[in-house]
Amino acid sequence: MPVPAYDGWEPTPLVRTELVDPAPVRALAALLDDGPAPETGDPLPPLWHWVALPRWAASSVLGPDGHPRTGSFLPPVALPRRMFAGGEVAWHRAPRVGEEVRSEARVVSVTDKTGRSGPLVLVVVETEVRGADGDLCLVERQDVLYREAGAPAGGELPEPPTDQAPTGPPLRAVPDGMPAWDVVTDPTVLLRFSAATANAHRIHYDWPYATRVEGYPGLVVHGPLMTLLLAESLRRAGALDGPVVLRHRNRAPLFCGQPARVTHDPHPSGTTALLSGADGAPRTSLDVHPLEKGTRHE
Repeated sequence: MPVPAYDGWEPTPLVRTELVDPAPVRALAALLDDGPAPETGDPLPPLWHWVALPRWAASSVLGPDGHPRTGSFLPPVALPRRMFAGGEVAWHRAPRVGEEVRSEARVVSVTDKTGRSGPLVLVVVETEVRGADGDLCLVERQDVLYREAGAPAGGELPEPPTDQAPTGPPLRAVPDGMPAWDVVTDPTVLLRFSAATANAHRIHYDWPYATRVEGYPGLVVHGPLMTLLLAESLRRAGALDGPVVLRHRNRAPLFCGQPARVTHDPHPSGTTALLSGADGAPRTSLDVHPLEKGTRHE
């Protein structure tokens, strides 16, 4: 779909040469707390590029929610609430820790929609990453959804819970022999993930903003964190060997401290991992299947 014109804005590719940074890779490994971090020269696990290629925006371009204001690389969408809705990654070969890679990102479509909450705008961004040797590492599509602001919470500001102390690793295998993992979150997990991914969105660490301004019942667990935990469960189960395609979708929010569980559903072409809340309703899904040889898979 053609990208609509905005006054003073047109889609412009963003090309960068970036280092697969060992520091945030170590930060994510410490957060997951499941063995040593990949060392310089080691391949990144699938989706870890979200951490290894962080892009810190200048403080002067941040909006009230902590995200960079639109109108530069992204179109000047008037709707204020931004959500990571899902996407797809064709993982051709893993970038290596310490490798210098070339990334090229571009907005490929902007679509007006109408949802249950009112008007929406879906912005689709495609990014291609190539290694130092010029070989294709990955092609990614991210779906970024914008919506209207919700009604702020009225009345007295709710008090944050006092029992959300650090709880340890966020992904824990269920000790019954079944391919299932419990997801456990606390404010330190969310804050550390925000720092590792250069994400200043206030819904993940600012309790008064998340509850009083955006009207959530608590801090919101990052969509990319939920998806990464699904990928980690698949990796630990041996389901991410070789080139793969990973399709992910965020279906509903998960709030800090809420219990959740990851389960796997094998199918003829791969495996679907699902993160569900205590009520059994799905929050995030990740479908993985082999990447056909010789395809770019846009």
